[in-house]
Amino acid sequence: MNAPDSKFDQLKINPAWAKLPLFERKGWKRLPFGAFAESVNERAEPSEAAEEIYVGLEHLDPQDLHIRRWGKGSDVIGTKLRFRKGDIIFGRRRAYQRKLAVAEFDGICSAHAMVVRAKPKMVLPEFLPFLLMSDRFMKRAVEISVGSLSPTINWKTLKLEEFALPPLDHQRRIAEILWRADEGREAWGLQAQYLKLTLMAFSGDLFGNRHESKRSEIELGEVCKLQSGFPFKSSEFVSEGDKLLRGSNVGVNRLIWSPDVTKSFPSARRAEFKDYVLRPGDVVVAMDRPFIAEGFKIARVSDSDLPALLLQRVGRFQPSDRILPDFLWFYLNSASFQNQLRLSQQGTDLPHISRFDIESTKLHLPSLDRQKLKIEEFNRFENALLETDRLMQSYSGLIGNLQNGCFT
Repeated sequence: MNAPDSKFDQLKINPAWAKLPLFERKGWKRLPFGAFAESVNERAEPSEAAEEIYVGLEHLDPQDLHIRRWGKGSDVIGTKLRFRKGDIIFGRRRAYQRKLAVAEFDGICSAHAMVVRAKPKMVLPEFLPFLLMSDRFMKRAVEISVGSLSPTINWKTLKLEEFALPPLDHQRRIAEILWRADEGREAWGLQAQYLKLTLMAFSGDLFGNRHESKRSEIELGEVCKLQSGFPFKSSEFVSEGDKLLRGSNVGVNRLIWSPDVTKSFPSARRAEFKDYVLRPGDVVVAMDRPFIAEGFKIARVSDSDLPALLLQRVGRFQPSDRILPDFLWFYLNSASFQNQLRLSQQGTDLPHISRFDIESTKLHLPSLDRQKLKIEEFNRFENALLETDRLMQSYSGLIGNLQNGCFT
């Protein structure tokens, strides 16, 4: 995804622009926000904009200048704000979420957002989004928000806040570098999407029953059992000891041990419950609310998670020698396995799955030698994704450091 249409060529050329020190403050001026940006308050009724693009705060991702999803005017009710291509949509409600993006099309947006437009004689439209994304701006935006449940920014207050602005040619240099870094991050993001789609296709071909006869399927329970946790009594919980692995501790591909969700059991009694002691490499699954917005709640136990005990409503997979642990892991993360579980899931207020649901899922199980080959292929995909994610994070770090270095 590219930066908005550039206006760089409309500026008077500065022959020394490439030599401008990014963090040099010479020529910078402190100005009220309202002196170089405006809040556009053009109202729009969804009934009159039924076929137009609608962007709500739920469509904006934190610290991401791009709009990646949207709805239609016919999906919403109530008066909205109209924005134009190049405007900045800034979530003025709960500003701490850091939701803002540059519009690459015309449309309407939530009234809980603020449509910010640059005053080009004072600030480049290409430069302004990075000022808004900086820690300096966001910290002040949070401080001036009013309200306790849904703190919101008032334009009359924001427009008086002062920020330092460099000359236009300096703005151009900073904006060019930051947008190029953003393009690099976007490129690696597209690479990650491609790898994920390829991995999904590979997994679907292996586990999705495309080329195999139904007669060659087996139930997971034939090669792997699921152990349910022990119903430890809450009256026996202690402040320090062995951690108890509950459903709230199981995230998507990771375990969560934040203080608000972590309970403990006396370490001195560990031997009484040796069958429920977790080990490195164990794969566990939350059996209540197993599917959340981020994905399927399944994770591997690492050394740093221990010592810990398995609590009820969390299951531990116990594979036989017919299925390799890594092959099992990839099956459990496949769409085939998870789609079967979605069909088995019961309950609405507290959706849940049972040991029987998991053990009765079906798969095609290749020989151990073929499992090893498939594991190698899966690992190549995972390593490529990890490297891609590392590069994306590097670009994000570069952007953040440059932003905060410029707008201290």
